[in-house]
Amino acid sequence: MKRVLILLAFAVAALAVVLFARSKHRLADLPNLAYIPHSADLPAVRRRVGPTVRTLLAQAGADPGAPVHIRIFKESRELEVWARARDQWRRVKTYPICAWSGDLGPKLREGDGQAPEGLYRVDAGLMNPASRYHLAFNLGFPNALDRANGRTGSFLMVHGACMSIDCFAMTDAGIEEIYLMVEAALAAGQKAVAVHAFPFRMTDERLARIDASPHREFWLDLAQAAKWFETRGEVPDFRVENRRYRIVPPQTTAGG
Repeated sequence: MKRVLILLAFAVAALAVVLFARSKHRLADLPNLAYIPHSADLPAVRRRVGPTVRTLLAQAGADPGAPVHIRIFKESRELEVWARARDQWRRVKTYPICAWSGDLGPKLREGDGQAPEGLYRVDAGLMNPASRYHLAFNLGFPNALDRANGRTGSFLMVHGACMSIDCFAMTDAGIEEIYLMVEAALAAGQKAVAVHAFPFRMTDERLARIDASPHREFWLDLAQAAKWFETRGEVPDFRVENRRYRIVPPQTTAGG
């Protein structure tokens, strides 16, 4: 039995090395190569982490169950949670992304090892408390734009466990707080949580460096969504026209 456990530990470590080799993550950052993915005890997480989440929301001026919005930035490896406080969006917390897969740019096909970029909506049916990666929610890839461009893929998540194949991996502690805020918002009546995944901070300075990229038009469309939120204080919606995003005023589905 001892020999079997040793072999299992080596196998898990080898798998972790492979997963991290495919992700934007330094191997030295990996806290535990022998981490064995597992599902969380969600009721216990609610009891243990719920008070912390309520404090975070209160510090942002938001009530428990307030509508939330998530913004992901690949290049800086950050995930922001925003909450609706009275008549404005306020940032609750910025979480480090432990690992994400592939390079800057959208996911194109199943198995390409690429984490997605785009504008997604997470409803209650996409929450996964039984994930083997602690807790998770599905981004809903492919969305209407992805389908219009023939992009394929499935089960693209934000989850815990700090290891990624095509997903955005958080620490277990991070995903617990994020999951509870999304869960509470949906339970309180928000039909879907907008999750906007960007390649980088969509500043004019950063966008000036993308002229040679094959993703230039796609990124400029995403930049419109980012700037709408940053300048108007609203989470925009979108339509798909000619296989591109057309940013439009917010609807009730994802903006709270």
